[in-house]
Amino acid sequence: MSIRRCTPTRALLLATVVTGALIVSGCGSDNSKPAASSTTAAASTSAGATSSAPAVAAAVTVEVKDMAFSPADITIKAGDTVTWKFDDRFPHAVQGIGDSALGINSPIIHKGEWSHQFTTKGTYRYLCPLHPEMKGTVTVQ
Repeated sequence: MSIRRCTPTRALLLATVVTGALIVSGCGSDNSKPAASSTTAAASTSAGATSSAPAVAAAVTVEVKDMAFSPADITIKAGDTVTWKFDDRFPHAVQGIGDSALGINSPIIHKGEWSHQFTTKGTYRYLCPLHPEMKGTVTVQ
C-alpha cells in the first residue's frame, strides 16, 4: 500500500517538476526573443542614425530612350539611388557587367522605372542585355 500512496505523490512531484521545467524553458525562450528584438531595435536605432545621412542622399535618374542611356556615365555618393526611367519604342533592361555589379539586374521593361541603391564605393559598369551596344557606368564615391 505504501507504494500506491507514494506513486501518486511521485506522479504529482514529477508533474510539478515537468511543469516547472516547461515554464522555465518557456520563460527562457521569451527572454531570448526580446533580446533579439533589442538587437533589432539597436540595429534600427543605428540605421535611424545612418538614415539621417541618407536624407542627404541623392536620387539620380538615367533616361532610357532612343536606344541609349542618358547620361551614360554618372558619379554618385555611396547610399545614393539611381533610377532608370524606360521610355522607348523597344524594351530594355539594366544588367551589371563584372563581379562588382552582380546585384544590378533589372527586369526587361518597355515603359516604367527601376531603381538600385549603391551602398559600396566603386565603379559599376552596366549594359542593356537586349542591346549590348547600350552601355553605362556608375561611379560611386
